[in-house]
Amino acid sequence: MAMQMTGTVLSEEILPAEGAALWVKRAVLVGFGILALAASSKISIPVGPVPVTMGTFAVLTIGAAYGARLGLVTMLGYMLIGMLGFDVFAKTTAELNGWEYMTGSTGGYLLGFVLATLVLGALARKGWDRSPVKMALAMVLGNVLIYIPGILWLGQLYGWDKPILDWGLYPFLVADGIKLVLAAMILPALWAIVGKARG
Repeated sequence: MAMQMTGTVLSEEILPAEGAALWVKRAVLVGFGILALAASSKISIPVGPVPVTMGTFAVLTIGAAYGARLGLVTMLGYMLIGMLGFDVFAKTTAELNGWEYMTGSTGGYLLGFVLATLVLGALARKGWDRSPVKMALAMVLGNVLIYIPGILWLGQLYGWDKPILDWGLYPFLVADGIKLVLAAMILPALWAIVGKARG
């Protein structure tokens, strides 16, 4: 018998819990998500002021798997830890970290991470992460929401006479396309596994 899971996100279906156990589960998920975001940001290729990283894959996947609220808590926790000066971002150094790093060249993209997390979480709750095609569309939308504030911030920071699109858009398109395909396959596959386990 097929399960009707629309209305829930993946994290709610894995190890369901109630009461105190639910809060422990959420805390563990937030901690794991922050670690995943920090680790993925360090997988990077320097291509200009903003490096190509696996960070966007982690952001969008966490948004879809956790939902908007838990995803947002995870993202804000990650940024708070980074703001305090811990080395969780792509290019932090002893001289450039914390708030100074967050308001540098990647500042707009960090804002985009928050927007994309909220939207991916909302779409996942509508069931978009169950379908490879809809998940791919959600990933495209999430990437657009990351690019727009990222590019606008680069233009404001460096000036629109600079090659902003060469710095902040074109180098990412191929890598983000690959990450999009991965997420579009992984999340629906996980839902299928959960469905079989519960069926």
